[in-house]
Formats: sequence, structure tokens, C-alpha cells
Amino acid sequence: MESLRQAVAVIAHDQPRGRIATIHYAANSWSATPAWTIPGGKVEVGERLDEAAARELREETGLIVEPEHLRLVHTAQVRVGWDGKGPFLLSVFLATAWRGELTNTEPAKHLAVTWTPADALPLPMFPTSHAALTLYLSGGRGFSTHGWDGKPFDPHALVRA
Repeated sequence: MESLRQAVAVIAHDQPRGRIATIHYAANSWSATPAWTIPGGKVEVGERLDEAAARELREETGLIVEPEHLRLVHTAQVRVGWDGKGPFLLSVFLATAWRGELTNTEPAKHLAVTWTPADALPLPMFPTSHAALTLYLSGGRGFSTHGWDGKPFDPHALVRA
């Protein structure tokens, strides 16, 4: 039996200014249209989750945070990933302090990396990012699922596409 794949994401929340770091992901083979998300990606074999989250935040946005300063705020169990390779578990961390300036460090992959008002999330958005953000911002449950409700499921669907 294969291990459950692990992914991480970071909600970089500039609380004094009421804004969140968001990424406008370009269309590619699994998304016919550009979509918004939060920084994140796959966990490498042997990598700690908090270290992976800090790495992904730095690689995608230029923001630097120490892994021990991240706080786990959400977990999402996803039935089928966008890549079609089966289920994965997404651990979403919160960063409220960092070094560096928000930058689009991967312009070939991302259309933009920007600060978004926390009360006006951009759409369309990846469902897991949308669930994590809305539940975090509302003080809601720290766990969600995607594709486990028994209804016909399209892993490529976006929130309000």
C-alpha cells in the first residue's frame, strides 16, 4: 500500500492590514483557466511538514518564515488530486510574521502574487485553498474534505469558476 501523499500550504496573513498573500496560478494541463490559490506544494520525501511549508512560501513568494513560527490551522483530506494521482492530505499553516517582500518568484508558473483583502477573496479559486481560507477567517472548523461526499466529483472544478 502506498503512503498518503502530503501537501502543504501557507496562509500568510498580514493581520494589521487585513490582507492575505494570494497567487494567481496560470492555466495549465489540469486547469483550463487561471485560478487563485495560496502558496503551497508537495512535501518532499523525508521533509517535515512545517519545513516544507516554509520552503514553499519562500519559493513561491519570497517571504521567509522560520518553520517553528508557523501554526497549523487547517487540514484537508482530498479524495482525488488535480494531477489524477489519487488522494492526498493538505496541511495548511498560518504565518503572521516574515522577512522579505511579496514577490512573484515564479513568473513562468504564476500570473501574479499579490496581497488580497481578507474580506474579498479572488475567484475562481482552488477549492482546498478556498475552504482553508474561509474556515480560518471565520474561526471555523480546522478540517475539511474534498470529494468525499459521494456526489459526482470533478477534481478540476474551481470555486465559482
